[in-house]
Amino acid sequence: MTTQSSVDTPTPAAHHRFKIPARLAFAGSAITFISLYLAAGVPTPLLAYYQSQWGFPASVLALAFAVYALGFLTAILLVGSLSDHVGRRPVLIGALLLQLVSIIMFLVAPDIGWVIAARVVQGLSTGAATSAFTAALVDLAPPDRKRLGSILGSVGMSAGLAVGALLSGFAIQFTPEANTVVFGVLAIVTILGLGVVVLSPESVTRTPGALRTLIPRVAVPPAARREFTAAAPVIAAIWMLAGLSLGLAPTVVRNVFHLNSGLVNGLSGFIAPATAALVGIAFARFSPRHGMLIGIYATMAGTAGIVAALLSGSLAVLLAGLIIAGVGFGAAFPASLRLIMPLAVPQQRAGIVAAIYVVAYIAFGLPVIIAGQLAGPFGLVPTIVGYGIVTALLALISHIAQFRIRRGAGQERSIRLGTQSER
Repeated sequence: MTTQSSVDTPTPAAHHRFKIPARLAFAGSAITFISLYLAAGVPTPLLAYYQSQWGFPASVLALAFAVYALGFLTAILLVGSLSDHVGRRPVLIGALLLQLVSIIMFLVAPDIGWVIAARVVQGLSTGAATSAFTAALVDLAPPDRKRLGSILGSVGMSAGLAVGALLSGFAIQFTPEANTVVFGVLAIVTILGLGVVVLSPESVTRTPGALRTLIPRVAVPPAARREFTAAAPVIAAIWMLAGLSLGLAPTVVRNVFHLNSGLVNGLSGFIAPATAALVGIAFARFSPRHGMLIGIYATMAGTAGIVAALLSGSLAVLLAGLIIAGVGFGAAFPASLRLIMPLAVPQQRAGIVAAIYVVAYIAFGLPVIIAGQLAGPFGLVPTIVGYGIVTALLALISHIAQFRIRRGAGQERSIRLGTQSER
């Protein structure tokens, strides 16, 4: 995303309304952005809670989880670049109003059909807001803290998902009306976030071309294709594990380990994204190539741990596997962005970001739906074992591709040194 002007030079309309200071706008926007992903993480234990109330099959639970990805992808492909032309505030206000609609749908849902519809609307809201909020956090960050804005944009997703799952689990365990408590609080936070956005200074001057941005652009420029092809399998693998952690782990805890605990369900959804958020911060100083390789190794190890837990019936091993899988996500996904994005010029970045998210969210949603369908005829444990094998193979493919890139770079370096010595 490209910022057309700084927050110190607001649009003319902004001069005629009250504005909160940029630092307060930055902090409020960060909290509101994280709350979007907190809301996305809340259904992780709640879906198992709904299942116990309404008695629908595991395949429907998987669908209710995964349709969020459909809404997210649709929104980010259609309006992912819109805020660069019409401004951050209009896009964010629209997305937060849509978030309120989804919260109301969850609050009044009489059956799983309403929950599925609410998940779609929730995905649309989060997808519409993600790129605008990510850019706004960089725009609004103090001049000496621009890197903090970028870090919050990437880490806020995992942190929000983790906290949402955990708080939802606490609500199920300790309150009689978990759905009302959780979504009532989210409604208040969203309304406060709307107030922050409305009163924040605009950082983008309106420019022509808004309608053109509504045409989905998914493109990988030639200069970035080698890195994208090498990273795509592990991007798919880590997002598959994220779908397993957030979409299937509560079902596994209840059906395999025979624990019908909202708190344990929330913990199983919390561990992997929380670890990913911490690792994403810690690995910010690592070279992206090293981060990628560590992420690949952790992804394969975490997958092995999850499979071993199911075969041995050990909940402790499952939680350890989810932690290692979180390390894989926190190391590999930011590294893939750092390896791919610099290879595209600014005019190509919207297309390549869309390509990355297409890979990520297809892997996040579709395999969970397939696993939900297969769990009935084949059994939950064999299905998850097969899921893990596919995930490990994808990570291995990326490892081979990364090795070839490193070997090719080494050969090119040797040729250059040899040429220089001959001269």
